[in-house]
Amino acid sequence: MTSNETAVDPVVARLKASATLRSRGNRYEDFEPGRRFDHHWGRTVTAADNTMFSVLTLHYNPQYTNEAMAQANGHPGVPVNPLLVFNTVFGLSVEDLSEGGGPFLGVDELAYVRPVYPGETLYARSVVVSRRPASNRPGYGIVTWHTHGTNQRGEAVIEFKRSNLVRMRG
Repeated sequence: MTSNETAVDPVVARLKASATLRSRGNRYEDFEPGRRFDHHWGRTVTAADNTMFSVLTLHYNPQYTNEAMAQANGHPGVPVNPLLVFNTVFGLSVEDLSEGGGPFLGVDELAYVRPVYPGETLYARSVVVSRRPASNRPGYGIVTWHTHGTNQRGEAVIEFKRSNLVRMRG
């Protein structure tokens, strides 16, 4: 064993000793109906993302991996797999909406508004639709949001409602 393998880096040790666990995300009380969240970052979807997602999820619809097939169906090129669009927009909302802990309960009213093509950047925003205490789970409530996904031109590409069990404070 070398000295590097047995010695503890003093900087790392000091950081670990001073680290405190902090809660992430929002809690039930933060989700007043009507409150809007403009989720930051955005995500540019590439052709590689699309191919990888389609292959790894066994989604072999040739429209999402074959340019000739996509063009035969009226697209200018291969569109991005709609499930990748959904997962990307959903993922953009997690930090603000569900990172605080609590199970995902489902999606309703999912609508794909327009196709997305490789090279487009997706953005998300959500509005709190409703909230109520969970009747069978003390310390939790059920929150529903309406999420809208847009491209870099601000054009709607997807929208859906989703619900989560959300932790209450205290």
